[in-house]
Amino acid sequence: MAATTQSHQAHASRTGPASRTIMVVITCEHGGNRIPGPYRHLFQNAQQVLNTHRGYDIGAAALARDLAAAFAAPLFLSTVSRLLIDLNRSVGHPRLYSEFTRNTGADLRRKILQHYYAPYRTNAETCIRQAIERGQHVIHVSSHSFTPELDGEVRNADIGLLYDPKRSTEVNLGRRYRAALQVQAPACKTRMNYPYTGISDGFISYLRRHFSGDVYTGIEIEMNQKHVTAGSRHWRQLRKVVIEALQESFRSIPAMPPESRLE
Repeated sequence: MAATTQSHQAHASRTGPASRTIMVVITCEHGGNRIPGPYRHLFQNAQQVLNTHRGYDIGAAALARDLAAAFAAPLFLSTVSRLLIDLNRSVGHPRLYSEFTRNTGADLRRKILQHYYAPYRTNAETCIRQAIERGQHVIHVSSHSFTPELDGEVRNADIGLLYDPKRSTEVNLGRRYRAALQVQAPACKTRMNYPYTGISDGFISYLRRHFSGDVYTGIEIEMNQKHVTAGSRHWRQLRKVVIEALQESFRSIPAMPPESRLE
C-alpha cells in the first residue's frame, strides 16, 4: 500500500480533571497517480489522463506532508491513482472504480480493494479510534486540490474549506480558519463548502457516522491547482501561509468542547 504514517502527536495542555487533549491527523487520499505493476495493462495509453486532475489531486501530497510536519501529526498518504480505486469513495459508490477498472472481473476488483483501499482506510480509522479511546479529541485534516476549470466552468475560489454545517465544532473551526486566511492571505478567495459540499460521500463523511462531534472534527482543505502550477516558490509560500493560518485558528479554539485545548 502506498501510504506513509508518521507516529507523532500534537498534545494539549490540560485545564482540569475533565480536560481533553487534541490530536491532529492528516490524510491525503489522492496524493499520486501511480499505477502498481500488476494493473498497468489496464492503463495502456492512459498516461495523459493520469497526469491530469482525474488521475490525482495535484499538489495535495506536498501540502499534506507540510501539514504533518508542522503539527507533528500522523500522516496517511496514498500515491496510488484514484483511477485505480478512489480512496475517498464508499464501497458501492458508482465512482469507487473508474472506467479503467470497473468492468474488470470481480476477483480483480476485490484484490484492488483489499490491497489498496482497505489498508489505507483501516489504518487511518484505527489511528483516530485509538486516539479517541485515549480520551483525545481528533482534528482530522484531509488535503485535496481541485482543477481551476471543470466542464467549461471556472472555479471561483483559491481555497475551499469543506465541513458539515450540522456540526458546531466544524462550523466554528472552519470560520476561524477562513478568518485567519483572510488576514494572512488577503489576495486569496476562501469559500466554505466549495467547490464541493462538505457532506457528500467521502472518507470524512464516513468517519462522522462513526464518531460524534464531541470527539471528532473533520475538515477538508481544497486548494486550487492553479497555485500549484504557478511556480514552486509561489506554491511553497502559499502552503506556508495556509499552515500558519490553521495554526492561528487552533490557538484558542472555541470550536472544541470547553475542556479541549491545543497548545
